[in-house]
Amino acid sequence: YLPWWVKPMEKLIVFGDGVDRGTYLLRMRATAVNPIQFGRFNKGRPIVVPDGDYVYVGSALRGLSSRVIRHSSRSEWNDPHPIRHDLLALFPIAKPIRQKKLYWHIDYLLEATAVALTQIYLIHHPARLEDDLAEWLNTDPHTIALADGLGASDGRNGRSHLLRVSAPESWWREEFVTAVTSLCTNFD
Repeated sequence: YLPWWVKPMEKLIVFGDGVDRGTYLLRMRATAVNPIQFGRFNKGRPIVVPDGDYVYVGSALRGLSSRVIRHSSRSEWNDPHPIRHDLLALFPIAKPIRQKKLYWHIDYLLEATAVALTQIYLIHHPARLEDDLAEWLNTDPHTIALADGLGASDGRNGRSHLLRVSAPESWWREEFVTAVTSLCTNFD
């Protein structure tokens, strides 16, 4: 059920097809980021975001394509992430936003110009897989949460949905993709 294909330069990896809802994972690279205030999370106190790779897991029960286009955008003061161009080419029917307002915890991180959205994993699946993927990510020895519950205001397990990843590139191509495929297959 879950064929996957890779767009040029592996910027977008898609599992499944047919429905514009599902779960997504955003891969990011942070360099020289100052502490970030994630809205009202942590009582508004900033959190240090060290240089490195990050992953965020979220879900869109409708409008998956629009959600990832939104995440690849920035407010009117900052240029969008370069991957946004690829998303608009792939999803021409999705309405691009004109001015992004910061709403979710992840919006505050993606707004920083020292953070680059480098890869997106789309999982077209009717089941909400977000919490199960976050659970797996939180238990993987290559990841660490910046703070418990960060990015997971509506999560059922209280685990962070935004994690720092200290793993070789092979982890993303092999272990990560295998875990996502396995989890999706278990829900079929």
